[in-house]
Amino acid sequence: MSDRDTAAGEGAARVARAWQRMLSGRRLDLLNPAATDIEIEDIAHGLARVARWNGQTVGEHAFSVAQHALLVEEIATGIDPDLARRWRLAALLHDAPEYVIGDLISPFKAALGLDYKAFERKLLEAIHRRFGLPPLLPDRIANAIKAADRIAAYYEATGLAGFTRAEANRYFGVPRGVPEVLRDRLETIAAKPIAFAQKEFLLRFQDLSRE
Repeated sequence: MSDRDTAAGEGAARVARAWQRMLSGRRLDLLNPAATDIEIEDIAHGLARVARWNGQTVGEHAFSVAQHALLVEEIATGIDPDLARRWRLAALLHDAPEYVIGDLISPFKAALGLDYKAFERKLLEAIHRRFGLPPLLPDRIANAIKAADRIAAYYEATGLAGFTRAEANRYFGVPRGVPEVLRDRLETIAAKPIAFAQKEFLLRFQDLSRE
């Protein structure tokens, strides 16, 4: 082998692998994600195994991002029963990039800076294209989902993660506009087994993606 061949081989070895192999067999390029390499089964599988709150929650099971996604969609729909089906789907998928990048707590995201957020946003845009949603949501819808996300975080924090109501009010805001019947359910949320969360996420996706 020549010195040139050796140098070329060493250079190739130093190139970082930028894709992840999924159980579906897809290879997702993390730096340039393609909609064609995204499968809902991979998303459901991953989100059901990613713990919210870094796993610092009460109960036998971790509270998964899949459960959180279901909760956010339920809250968004409860607040606005006329919300179009496609926007409910957007609510369900709002944290879908975490099937690849995990769920970093907000303080750590802030420490990492804008590059992480840009990476996360690029992957979410690819997920939206894969499932027939606009890459960028209308401001009204994006804001509604963010509001539902904060409400979910409030009840997860107080019901599962050991926050006092005063702490949750300070960090997530006082929940507003939540129907009483939904508020009662949110007061008693509990973490479910992985298989349950994965199945429920897939079933809800199938229901919302039907035309």
